[in-house]
Amino acid sequence: MRFQDPAKAREFFEQKMTFTTGPVELNRMLKDENINVIDVRAAEDFAKGHIPSAVNLPKDKWDSAQGLKKDKINVLYCYTQQCHLAANAALELASRGFPVMELEGGFETWKEYELEVEK
Repeated sequence: MRFQDPAKAREFFEQKMTFTTGPVELNRMLKDENINVIDVRAAEDFAKGHIPSAVNLPKDKWDSAQGLKKDKINVLYCYTQQCHLAANAALELASRGFPVMELEGGFETWKEYELEVEK
């Protein structure tokens, strides 16, 4: 294992904490803050259940940016911790001027915490 630079590690984790959130924090933010939740999963999976108030924006609709807000933080999520759809969406949408964060763990982690699911 090669030596990790503590300054680079600190910078990485500061960035990570700025641009990611967990399910419990997101659930709290839904009640208190000016956020917009975006589900980037396929429409059929969104229809089976999603985070309350989430807007569905599957990959084939990213160009439209439908449902996104420039005056709110857009919290993006996909399926699981291993899924990179939300990270890819965040990269693309941030480059187009949208404020974004990613929900760590995706919808599976949200359900593991037994948080509300809307259908």
